[in-house]
Amino acid sequence: MPVIRLDVYIEAPPQICFDLSRSIDLHMASTAHTKEVAIQGRTSGLIELGETVTWEATHLGIRQRLTSIITEFEPPVRFVDEMVRGAFQRFRHEHRFESRGAGTLMTDIFDYTSPLGPLGKLADALFLQVYMKRLLVRRNMYIKQAAEQGFV
Repeated sequence: MPVIRLDVYIEAPPQICFDLSRSIDLHMASTAHTKEVAIQGRTSGLIELGETVTWEATHLGIRQRLTSIITEFEPPVRFVDEMVRGAFQRFRHEHRFESRGAGTLMTDIFDYTSPLGPLGKLADALFLQVYMKRLLVRRNMYIKQAAEQGFV
């Protein structure tokens, strides 16, 4: 079960980074290349503790739906979303925000298990882990740019 950990320094306060990271609207903008849209649950604004969102997107040429719920919420320090339904066997995505001087160290910890046992592990090794990391890096760069340019 792969764990992807990413750190990015953002020249903005933790509260701004925290809010941009839980923004449904920013998420859709940052994943427009996958045609990702929120179709159920919280579909715009800032997601809160206990709320769900169902995303529909095209990944690896396949149209998919994934529902996640916010299971932990400590503004502006961290929050966690976990998959309720979707293509993974399971995932847990922790978002951390640590004040560093005039900015924020934003950390993503994406811990997941692919479906299909040994076939899923092979998919991870061949392409899925790289694909997921690239998706998360792209999203983090979008958040960084929005925060540093004052789009809140």
